[in-house]
Amino acid sequence: MKAFPKPMIPEEEAYYLQKYTEGDLQAKHILIERNLRLVAHIVKKYQNYGEDSEDLLSVGTIGLIKAVVTFDPSKNSRLSTYAARCIENEILMLLRSHKKISREVSLYEPIGTDREGNEIQLFDIIESDETTVQDQLALKEDIKKLYQTLESTLSKRERLVLKMRYGLYNEEEYTQREIAALLGISRSYVSRIEKSAIEKLRAHF
Repeated sequence: MKAFPKPMIPEEEAYYLQKYTEGDLQAKHILIERNLRLVAHIVKKYQNYGEDSEDLLSVGTIGLIKAVVTFDPSKNSRLSTYAARCIENEILMLLRSHKKISREVSLYEPIGTDREGNEIQLFDIIESDETTVQDQLALKEDIKKLYQTLESTLSKRERLVLKMRYGLYNEEEYTQREIAALLGISRSYVSRIEKSAIEKLRAHF
């Protein structure tokens, strides 16, 4: 953080924003450069999400550039406040795109075996043109049973963690770390709740 220029005081920010609105591109570069410390500060919040710090800094800097270009001084807010939202939005989009890729990969995870003991993957059910009507009905019944068991067997907290963790009921998916932050508990506690809930569900199938 020491390598970054000092943040602007409000008077400096107002001066360079005015210069930029008048077409001074050098003022634009100064506004970006003097707010790079903000990018680094926000990136620190996401360093434990498995992403490369350089990638996060690059994406965060894109958010900062967008903020400088689109900021409206007439809204009576600081550029840094607006930029923080833009930076965070860019980082979250990156994390969500990687989460989507992770979900696609999980289609190849084993979900059970068929009557002959062969391993079945979710991909097999979704993509196979040879899936019979009976198989489709059986899958629907299993899904229905899963939701019924989830509501009748799990505690309120276990249901909440699984809903958030796996995007049940068409909700958004979250990582264990994100759930921990939202619920105000530790990530390891979230992991224990998740494992316990899955074991309870597994006993019914």
